[in-house]
Amino acid sequence: MKLSLITNNADQNTRFEIDKRIAFHQAGHAAAICLGNQQKQLPAVHFQVIIKPQESDEPQSGQSIRIQGKYTAKLEGGQLIQSLPLSFAEATKGFSSEQQKEYLCAIEADVINLMAGSLAEAKYVASRDGEVFNPNLVNLDALHFYGGSSDLKFITEYMECFKLHKEKRAQKLTELFLAAFNFVNNRSNWGAISVLAEYILDKPKDTIHCEELISLLKSRFY
Repeated sequence: MKLSLITNNADQNTRFEIDKRIAFHQAGHAAAICLGNQQKQLPAVHFQVIIKPQESDEPQSGQSIRIQGKYTAKLEGGQLIQSLPLSFAEATKGFSSEQQKEYLCAIEADVINLMAGSLAEAKYVASRDGEVFNPNLVNLDALHFYGGSSDLKFITEYMECFKLHKEKRAQKLTELFLAAFNFVNNRSNWGAISVLAEYILDKPKDTIHCEELISLLKSRFY
């Protein structure tokens, strides 16, 4: 669930200034992991948001150099399935029907949580620009335009576990996309995403641990 970004830093000794699109993207991931998993009665998982200076490979020396005033960020962790199996059928062989259901739910939740970041960014952009936010305009392919390229690569790996026919795989992807869209577009969930985004914007630092974000959500929504 890695996400590269560019930010401007007016004062490196005091704070990071993070683009709002990026803050909402990260908040979308975080809210889905915290609230979405809880709503599905899935186990809590650890994650953290890492913010660090962006580096570029220097052609002549072959070394990485820091790009002045620009930063990258990524959400680390947060997956329920730590190691993807080659096949869902093989991974769940010998499982009871209930265990198979739980494993399937975990895979689907991870995929939804991956999509939630780009969808949250897309919803923020639509709101900012006074545009319509719906699953016909912001579809699965459109997530590439909202920082979702790396997430979509992970999603492809998840979907390959099912060994489904092309049409059934597309159907399953559409189902999970709509679930992610509905999560982000839900009024209560969007409120939580907005609160997390503002926290990332107002109190940025090198590492934001999930415990901070969970505590914030509990103080505001419970």
